[in-house]
Amino acid sequence: MKLLLLGINHNSAPLSLRERVAFVPEQIHLALQDGVASGLGEELAILSTCNRTEIYALAGGDAEVCEQQLLDWLARFHHVDRDQLRDCCYISSDSQALQHMMEVAAGLDSMVLGEPQILGQMKSAYALAAEAGTAGAAMNQLFSQVFSVAKQVRTDTAIGENPVSVAYAAVSLTQHVFSDLGKCSALLIGAGETIELVARHLRDKGIRRIVIANRTLERARKLGEEFQAEAVMLSDIPQYLCDADILVASTASQLPILGKGAVEAALKKRKHRPMVMVDIAVPRDIEPQVAELDDVYLYTVDDLREIVDENKRARESEARKADQMIVEALEGWQARLRSRDAVDTIKDYRAKAERLRDAELERALRQLAKGEDASAVLEQLARGLTNKLIHSPTTQIKEAGAKGRSDLVGWARELLQLRDRDN
Repeated sequence: MKLLLLGINHNSAPLSLRERVAFVPEQIHLALQDGVASGLGEELAILSTCNRTEIYALAGGDAEVCEQQLLDWLARFHHVDRDQLRDCCYISSDSQALQHMMEVAAGLDSMVLGEPQILGQMKSAYALAAEAGTAGAAMNQLFSQVFSVAKQVRTDTAIGENPVSVAYAAVSLTQHVFSDLGKCSALLIGAGETIELVARHLRDKGIRRIVIANRTLERARKLGEEFQAEAVMLSDIPQYLCDADILVASTASQLPILGKGAVEAALKKRKHRPMVMVDIAVPRDIEPQVAELDDVYLYTVDDLREIVDENKRARESEARKADQMIVEALEGWQARLRSRDAVDTIKDYRAKAERLRDAELERALRQLAKGEDASAVLEQLARGLTNKLIHSPTTQIKEAGAKGRSDLVGWARELLQLRDRDN
């Protein structure tokens, strides 16, 4: 089976397209099973984050045909124009695809170089595939190798020191407007890992008040307890919006949670004091039209690039070390795959030799049972076994020589460990 990868990310496509092909958690199980049923591969996994959607498939057959099937399926599943999607996708296979997976897991392909969240997201992607029954033994080996390399990068390089995540970048953006966060109130929409990181960074910056709004109040309360924040339902957002100087949204909603009208009403109550809104979600949680309002500074994940680029420059030397680790890990993986092919050949050759041995031994035992001279029987056993063991190799070497295949003859001398005749 071949490993195939089809993806779209923050480097290849704008947010407006990325959000259309993103998979919400509730879709993944259905999408995986539909993908396998559609013939995308024998094993399948899907990674979908705010910055990327990637499909990993183990499939037989022609690689180019399988790649086109992946593209067709993704376009059909999300009702996206195939040609538009094709222009923004990247496709790779086998070692190139595995190398990309390693780079993603290690945070080398992230918008924020070295960000740690992506490894957990990849682990979740594999766990969901295993749960859906679309990841078997082969996919397990691939992801195990990927996770092992990512762990090594985290352990042996400083790429994860002083981590700068999308959440950190979001909080940094708010300080462009509010120099003293100790006087500010923040409304966080969602209660996932990203919002948890945002809350932690805001607390470290001394934010005065945090309100967490979530679809599930229990989850919001659990997070609120950790950060001394108030927990509310999504339906309560209009009530708290007017007090929010900072709003950060990151949910898995397929539709916008916050519209222009609600924000406009909140601004009037605030007497047009400025608001900073950072929409990290894909698809977006905040209607793009909100950016048209005066006194609102609306940022999306694509607006974090300046902070991200600064982070990249600080970590480039560590990234080069990580790149070398990935190259070495990939070479080791390829060597093990080649060794498996050799092991199969060795097993087959040994089995053949053992069959020849057993046949000659059986003949010798029959001769001894008849009372024939033991020395003569042993001599014939040794001669017969030798002749049968070298028959196939010598026949093939003669044929290679007759055809002028000196390269094969040379390889045979090397394999059989024969000294050069000139020595």
